[in-house]
Amino acid sequence: MAPAAVIIVITLLYPLGYMVYGSFRDWDPSQTIGETDWVGLRNYVVLYGDPAFRESLWVTLKFAFWVVTIEMLLGVGLALLLDRKLRGMSVLRTLFILPMMIAPVVVGLMWRYMYHPTVGTINRWLKEVGFSGVDWLGQNALLSVIIADVWQWTPFIFILALAALQSLPSSAIEAARMDGATNWQTIWHIKLPLMMPVLIVTCLLRLIDAFKVLEVILVLTEGGPGLSTEILALRISRTATEFRELGTAAAMSGYLMLLLMTLTAAMFIYTKLVERRAQRLARLVAETE
Repeated sequence: MAPAAVIIVITLLYPLGYMVYGSFRDWDPSQTIGETDWVGLRNYVVLYGDPAFRESLWVTLKFAFWVVTIEMLLGVGLALLLDRKLRGMSVLRTLFILPMMIAPVVVGLMWRYMYHPTVGTINRWLKEVGFSGVDWLGQNALLSVIIADVWQWTPFIFILALAALQSLPSSAIEAARMDGATNWQTIWHIKLPLMMPVLIVTCLLRLIDAFKVLEVILVLTEGGPGLSTEILALRISRTATEFRELGTAAAMSGYLMLLLMTLTAAMFIYTKLVERRAQRLARLVAETE
């Protein structure tokens, strides 16, 4: 127990405590943290009234909401469609997860060239079929980074949803079919409720990751134009490296951590409620057999 506790303190709690401690200091990169001045909650109060910080937080919330919603719908939908024995299915599944294996910087560069207004593949294709080009990295910059993220991370949802589907008890599905349930009714009333604990954890993992995405947006738009794609992780990086305000950057990280902890707690409470509902459903199915 003691070695495990020491490892947890060193690898997890010490860096976290270092960040929280730094958020209460007026910290310049040229100083050690011991040489900095204690400022209490000043960094948090200043950030609360900072329009640029609030705009970054709003952009982060919009980005996370849209990417997680679209990825969950596409990933779960594809898993439901492909949960069957078809020839070549294993090859198709392997091809489908390839985007996850590409480094985020490479994904950003790839989509940046595809979005190029004159030589980009997407605008050239649109013009060939009679449409005008789209200002992907200007007026539609947020949409562009959402598309790139959905392309890369929908396979993650697909893999976990498919694993959840294939682990469902066949007795529940067969009982529903014997009672005359249609495919849609089986999906809506049996499969999705039984999959829900896995889907909630999957959603939570993607939500946490969406709040931290940095490389793809940095390469694609560098946060622009203006602040339209400057999510919180990018602003924290700039505050620490360009503006050299480590205390303020640590306070931003503190806000982000509080937000994610709140979301995590809410989703775990919801997971418990869903698990109880699934257990009641399983008991009802067992009683009808």
